[in-house]
Amino acid sequence: MPAGDPLLERIAAAVAVGHTESRTTARTLLTELWESVATPLHRCVVAHHLADLQDDVAAELEWDLRALAAADGFDARGFGASLQLNVADAYRRLGDLTAARSHQALALAACSELEDDGYGRMITAGVARLAEQLDDVGAARPRG
Repeated sequence: MPAGDPLLERIAAAVAVGHTESRTTARTLLTELWESVATPLHRCVVAHHLADLQDDVAAELEWDLRALAAADGFDARGFGASLQLNVADAYRRLGDLTAARSHQALALAACSELEDDGYGRMITAGVARLAEQLDDVGAARPRG
């Protein structure tokens, strides 16, 4: 992500409000940014963070899907695994295991684009945990 980008700084400030003060205020600030930004990178980042501030999983998924769609407009290597992981996890929590598995597989494939650093290991571990959760759900379902 470009260093010194004023829009990314505003996004980060809004996200910080959500962590330290008010999720509602942060949602309002990010929604205002969403309505004013046009570049795919900024729309992706805003949507990604708005998803995390939703109280409802269905609304979270909508924002995750918006982030994923915006990522088509720029080189999102290194970010795609996280986006796919978020979408997959939201589908899992909504009970759509087919969609969850599909996006988990896409997240796993995108892990090859990650650096071998703290972020890359965190996302890769998250993808592996989600695969285990999906396997556990599949094993718990009665076969008929």
